[in-house]
Amino acid sequence: MGTRSDQRTGLLYGFAAYGLWGILPLYWHLLESTNPGEVLAHRMVWSLPTALVLLAVLRRWSWIRPLLRQPKRLGLVVVAAAAISVNWGLFIWSVSVGRVLESSLGYFINPLVSIAFGVLLLRERLRPAQWTAVGIGGVAVTVLSIGYGQVPWLSIALALCFATYGLVKKRILLDGVDSFSAETAVQFVPAMGFLIYLGARGEGSFISGGVGHALLLAVSGVVTAVPLIFFGSAAVRLPLSTVGLLQYVAPALMFVLGLLAFHEEMPPERWAGFVLVWFALCVLTWDALRTRRRAREELRKAAARAEESAATGDRTPATSTSSAPSSSTAASASSPAAPPSPSSQPSSRQ
Repeated sequence: MGTRSDQRTGLLYGFAAYGLWGILPLYWHLLESTNPGEVLAHRMVWSLPTALVLLAVLRRWSWIRPLLRQPKRLGLVVVAAAAISVNWGLFIWSVSVGRVLESSLGYFINPLVSIAFGVLLLRERLRPAQWTAVGIGGVAVTVLSIGYGQVPWLSIALALCFATYGLVKKRILLDGVDSFSAETAVQFVPAMGFLIYLGARGEGSFISGGVGHALLLAVSGVVTAVPLIFFGSAAVRLPLSTVGLLQYVAPALMFVLGLLAFHEEMPPERWAGFVLVWFALCVLTWDALRTRRRAREELRKAAARAEESAATGDRTPATSTSSAPSSSTAASASSPAAPPSPSSQPSSRQ
């Protein structure tokens, strides 16, 4: 019952995390009158104090000193911060110019790009179903290129940035809150410098935009951190395959918002491209679930074989013990003149 309760709690956290990420366009839409670069800078600046509060509450400071002693990991943190900064910036810009549907497509094709990274960079070998999914994704990009009249660069750029971010984070080996704190520390100085520059030129809107506008910008740090906290709580309670399925909640909500809330155009060519992407994801999900089921069956069979061999091993000494005295008894019987050995006496009583 405890495990099921943990999984239910994990599902709630997972839906909360991806749900909040999915409705983020509504928040950034409130700031559409502000320059996307300024919004991005405020998101970076206000994320750091949010991260420091989290670290203080959790008392998680021990990871900082070892990280500072490892220049290679520090370099990876910088790369991760740069990748997620580009991703954030493109996403905020896409909302301000009414291209939420393209953003949702980017997060839909992100798993396919991650698979391509695995093949090209990590030399991973794909299963036939994975190759099929990647091929369908390639066809979808071609169809969408025809529908948009150009390559959907925004979607591809978002997917590439996020896949790069995920790839680098695997090598940093930091927990979610720790990694978020390290990345925001890297982002803080250039972001603050940019805001100071805007203020000196009289182009900043934090003060001139009013109290409500300033609060919206300040809350961006919390808006960034809360889904991350929920995601971390879900990740420790749910299997990786379940978390992988939940990731489609966010782009699905973005798609609905782009279509119904922001009334973006969706001609037949785009519908065809999206349907192909969704079909590729269905193939990918089916293959992942099938592989997981097979792995479970193999583990179950291996455990059964181990138990059977352990039971056989327990019986084997007993058999050998009972057979040894009988042979000595036979030996003494074949030699009547010989006195019975001590070992033959217990066996004759059994």
